[in-house]
Amino acid sequence: MEITGVSAVTVDVPLADLDEHLGIGPYVTNHGKLRSMERVLVRVDTDEGLSGWGEMRVFLSPEATESIIEDGVGPMIEGQSPFEIERLRRQVFVEYTNVDMFFAAVETACWDIVGKALDRPVYELLGGWTAPTQGTQQHRQSVDGDSTAPIEVPVAFCLGILSPEESRVKAREAHEAGFTVLKTKAGRDWRQDVERIRAMHDEVDGQLEFRLDPNQGWTLDQAVRVGAMLEDAGIYLQYMEQPIRVDAHRSLARLRQRLRQPIAPNEDTYISHNLQSLVEAGAMDVGVIDLTPAGGISGIRQQAAILEDAGVPFTHHCAFDLGIRTAAILHAFIGIPGFSLPPDSTYYGWEADIIERPFEVSNGCLPAPDGPGLGVSIDMAAIEEYRIT
Repeated sequence: MEITGVSAVTVDVPLADLDEHLGIGPYVTNHGKLRSMERVLVRVDTDEGLSGWGEMRVFLSPEATESIIEDGVGPMIEGQSPFEIERLRRQVFVEYTNVDMFFAAVETACWDIVGKALDRPVYELLGGWTAPTQGTQQHRQSVDGDSTAPIEVPVAFCLGILSPEESRVKAREAHEAGFTVLKTKAGRDWRQDVERIRAMHDEVDGQLEFRLDPNQGWTLDQAVRVGAMLEDAGIYLQYMEQPIRVDAHRSLARLRQRLRQPIAPNEDTYISHNLQSLVEAGAMDVGVIDLTPAGGISGIRQQAAILEDAGVPFTHHCAFDLGIRTAAILHAFIGIPGFSLPPDSTYYGWEADIIERPFEVSNGCLPAPDGPGLGVSIDMAAIEEYRIT
């Protein structure tokens, strides 16, 4: 089997409004406000009629992202076997830049093709369903002992920056919908960040765990104050995600020594060799990793091995993922050993999706697809409805 072509199309799908149940739009972060999200959908075709799909976010512009994929990455791998995923990943190399993030969606599509060719889901190709490690609740839901029922993966509810009172409402919604973890953005006003967590914690009587993510938005002293004030209030986060700027590993280590709040680098993990540096510096309690900057599922498996060997728990990041990348994350999460905390997700916050059978969030969980490859079928009519290029 040979790869015959790589193509990309960009869609812009709106977020459900905050007034809707589990709606999250507009989604406010330290860097801006989102009412919709552009996603690039990547298709890899083969000479045997099988196609696979991947997904990534837009970088710079839709046209620029599509061009790099179609005119840059595509010619590097055309005529080669989609089965040789690891070789392809190492072959796609450009001096002076990290091309992994553009290859990741192509790599995911190759996994999709291989699974379809072998009539097996990707998580089986990765080694099969891994039993939950301590701290996770992923499980097979079974009816009358049916062990073939879908694997249900608990996910963290993700929320943008809101007022304390608005945050109370969404925390109650998330709790009543069965979520056990809520991640909220932060970083515009560290004092309000504290008040929002305190308000949500009070609203649900301490029944939610919280992740607080300022996207590098605090200085070291502000991060100390946030963590200490929450400790004084008896609130212990599941983790503080990338509280200060990247490449400040010694400062992260000092912060970790001063607080009892777990420290979880995210943007720092986007450069693979940083993981070893973070481990050696004693600068992380939890790793928040992402298959796109890692170069795909193979790359995230490599990062997972580093963290597991170091005894560092880890989970998967969210980047406003539609059904294709959501499926890839679920396969990686249950097929690669070591994931021990629920992955982030905003899937419930979309108004629509581009797969024929969108996932249904139930009791704070997403069902891992068990069909061949990624296990999702693409809705071409939906792509045409939301495409912008």
